[in-house]
Amino acid sequence: MALTTAHSSTSPIIVGGQLTLRTIRGRNGPFTVGRLTTHLGVFEVKDAELEQYPEGKYDGEFLIKYIYPRAYPTGGGMRFEIRASLDGMTLSGLDELSRDDAKSFAAQEVDPLDEELGTQPAASPGTTFQPVDVAVHASADPLIDTTPFGMDTPSAAIAAAGGSDSDDAALFGLLWPLEDSIKLDSTIDRRTLRAQIARLGELGYALDFKTQEWSRQAELQPA
Repeated sequence: MALTTAHSSTSPIIVGGQLTLRTIRGRNGPFTVGRLTTHLGVFEVKDAELEQYPEGKYDGEFLIKYIYPRAYPTGGGMRFEIRASLDGMTLSGLDELSRDDAKSFAAQEVDPLDEELGTQPAASPGTTFQPVDVAVHASADPLIDTTPFGMDTPSAAIAAAGGSDSDDAALFGLLWPLEDSIKLDSTIDRRTLRAQIARLGELGYALDFKTQEWSRQAELQPA
């Protein structure tokens, strides 16, 4: 069982640093994990927001909401890490991920979707932290339904099959009809967010990491 004790302060802190993102293909499809390097230390980041960004090394300023230890079983043992939860970020540069950067991540990274669908431990006594909305991911395979019992989320088949306007309307909700530039809400459940990202790619959108907005690729090309 994974153990979590989270700590939050009355005001998040802003730090400069570099966020290294690695995309890993798991049983639920691709997922993204991150490592934030700052003068305060090095922290693992598993926020849903990261799902939108391709792997690479991003320079910028990061708003850290809280920092907490995490332990979970993997590969016949236990893995311990210190995680940071971000409340926002401003990215200013991007470098490609080197082979050494990719190898620096654990060989058996756990998909955040699997963590969120598993049994979550209670916070330690005295902890005042209240977790943000739990997010859930859509499986890339429409035959694999990872929706928790009783949770009403769009079908993964919407993104996988290139659905109709009504399917897209159900998937994107208040964002539909889509404008030329849109910003996704990463606080929705992770399953729906992953489905939205996949569908945007099919519809010809691309992410501008500096503005953190998705735009139709034609809009990104010079006139």
